[in-house]
Amino acid sequence: MSQTQDMNQSFAVPLAAPGAPRMFWQGLTLVDYAYALLLFAAAAFAYTRFHTFMDVYELGILVAAPVGLTCLGWFWKSIRVLLPVCGAIALIAISLYHGDLARGQSAFLLKYMLSSQSAVMWMCVLFFMATALFWFGILARSDTADSIATGMTWSAAACAGVWFFVRWYESYLIGTDIGHVPVSNLYEVFVLFCFITSLLYLYYQQRYATRRMGAFVLLVISAAVGFIIWYTFDRQAHEIQPLIPALQSWWMKIHVPANFVGYGSFSLAAMLGVAQLLSNHGILTERLPSSDTLGEVMYKAIAVGFLFFTIATILGAMWAADAWGGYWSWDPKETWALIVWLNYAAWLHVRLVKGLRGPMLAWWAVIGLLVTTFAFLGVNMVLTGLHSYGKI
Repeated sequence: MSQTQDMNQSFAVPLAAPGAPRMFWQGLTLVDYAYALLLFAAAAFAYTRFHTFMDVYELGILVAAPVGLTCLGWFWKSIRVLLPVCGAIALIAISLYHGDLARGQSAFLLKYMLSSQSAVMWMCVLFFMATALFWFGILARSDTADSIATGMTWSAAACAGVWFFVRWYESYLIGTDIGHVPVSNLYEVFVLFCFITSLLYLYYQQRYATRRMGAFVLLVISAAVGFIIWYTFDRQAHEIQPLIPALQSWWMKIHVPANFVGYGSFSLAAMLGVAQLLSNHGILTERLPSSDTLGEVMYKAIAVGFLFFTIATILGAMWAADAWGGYWSWDPKETWALIVWLNYAAWLHVRLVKGLRGPMLAWWAVIGLLVTTFAFLGVNMVLTGLHSYGKI
C-alpha cells in the first residue's frame, strides 16, 4: 500500500457497519473537519474585529457564510485549498496596510502584488496566458500545456479571491461610509464574473476528467478580462467610489453574487455549445470531449445557472419591494430578466421532458448568451428605467 493511501486511511472517519445506511458525514476526514473549523474561526475573527461596522443582515451573512462554504468544501475538495490560500494572502495584504491606504503605492508587496489593483492585474495576465496555453494544448495535443493552463486558471481564480477581500478592506480604509462589498459596479462585477466562471469550469473539468473544454470556456473569461483592462485604463473604473443611493442596500450583497453564478453558468454553457457545434461539423472532433459529454456539461451548467438566476430574480423582487414599494414594475431590466428566465426554462423543458439533444440545444445555448448579455449590459446602456444607473 502506498504512503498516500496509508495517510488517507489514517485520517478517515470510521465507516458504518456493513449493510448499514451510509450517512454523508461518514465519508468525511479530519481534514474536512479542520477546514470547517478554520472557516468558523475566520468568521469569529471577522466578527470580533469588524462587527461594529455590520448591521443585523450582514451579521446573518457572516453566520451563514462558513456554513455554506463548509458544505461547498465538503462537496468539492479543491475549494478546501483555494479559500484558505486566498484568505491567508489577503490577511498578509491587510496587515501590510497598517490602516493607511496610501501604503498601497509605497509598500513593495502591496504595489506590485497584493493590493487589489495588483491582484486583479495578475489575474488578467494569468487568464490570458491560460487561454493561450489551452489552445496550444488542444491544437498540439499537449497534455503538459493543458496541465500548466489549468494551474494558471487556479492561480488566476486565487488572485480574484484575494482581490475581493483586499478591495473590500480598502473601501473601508477610505471611510466607513464608503466601505462596501465589491459587487457594486461594472468593474467589480466583471471581476466577480471571471472568478465564478473559472471556478465553475474547474469543477466541471475535474468532474468529467477532461481539460479540453478550457480552450473554449477561457475565451469568454478572456473577453471579460479585456473589458476589465479597457475599463480600468480608459475610464479609471478601478477607483473605489461611494455607493449610489440605489445600491445602498444589504440586498445587493446576495442578489448580485447569485445573479453572476447564473451568468457564469450560462456563459460556460454557450461556449461548450460552440465547441459541440464545431465538433459536429468535423472541426477539432478528435481533440475535444465527445459530443455527449459536451452536451451533458452544458445541461448541468444551465441547470445550475437557472437555479441561481431564479433565486437572484426572487431576491431582486424583494429588493424592489423594499426600495420602490412593489415587487414588480415591468421595468426594462425586470422584463429582460424574465425573458432570460423563460428562455432557459424552455431550454430545460425541451431537454428534460421532450428529450431533445444535439445541435439545436447548442445553438439555443449560444443565442441564449446573447440574450443574457443584452439583459445584463444592453438594458442599462440603451433603455431607460429604474435600473438605468450603470453606464460605460
